[in-house]
Amino acid sequence: MARKKALDEETPQPDGILAKQVDFAKSALTDMAKAEEIGEHLTVQFAGERVVTHFFECLKPGYKGWVWAVTLARVPHARTGTISETDLLPSEGALLAPPWIPWAQRLEPGDLSRRDATPYDPDDPNLDQGYEATGEDADEIALWELGLGRKRVLNHAGRDAAVKRWLHDQHSRTELDRHGNPPDNPCSTCGYLWKVDGSLRLQFGLCTNAWSPDDGHVVAMNHTCGAHSETDADLTPSSLPVGETYLDDQSLRTEEI
Repeated sequence: MARKKALDEETPQPDGILAKQVDFAKSALTDMAKAEEIGEHLTVQFAGERVVTHFFECLKPGYKGWVWAVTLARVPHARTGTISETDLLPSEGALLAPPWIPWAQRLEPGDLSRRDATPYDPDDPNLDQGYEATGEDADEIALWELGLGRKRVLNHAGRDAAVKRWLHDQHSRTELDRHGNPPDNPCSTCGYLWKVDGSLRLQFGLCTNAWSPDDGHVVAMNHTCGAHSETDADLTPSSLPVGETYLDDQSLRTEEI
């Protein structure tokens, strides 16, 4: 019995006076909304002792699923309430803006120009400490690349991400036949291929052909283009007849000097 009494004391008691003041609560919205934007009364919630919140349907364009909220309160023995707060709140199924993502996390490859700069990330997952590390951190240096003169060097995760990105780009531009077979003259056999050092030398190189659309870019070994050093274009003269040249006297204009 004592436990039930304690629970009753902790639970806010419904305030019948404030619950009936629907029209008064609705009138509080006239300063923030047009009459046609305020719909029917939906429900009332008891927020505390002598405190309730009335909810009204929102008919404002672009705010589907939102509700108007008006909180009323009254002092002891008062027969009318006072307006404590008005608000526009989302309900279930409301149209909401997507979660905010900092711009540094929204950047995609190609978004930056040469004049832009990215923020420094001390915890970049694609980089490891370089040769400048001293003390206990020196044991965690990426052994496969010391990175002399650089504070941080590319780690395996960063390298694998670059390989995946480059291969996707190369495959979208590689000329394959209708059966999906590799080209007859891949970049790996081109004299203009400049091989790179390190573990990527078997997969990628640099194109140095000024006539190639990939000049100055990283190319996969199985990539190709029409400017391959061993590609031979058909220079046989056309067999189509060529008309005789004639002079149109009507289009000539004489000028005196």
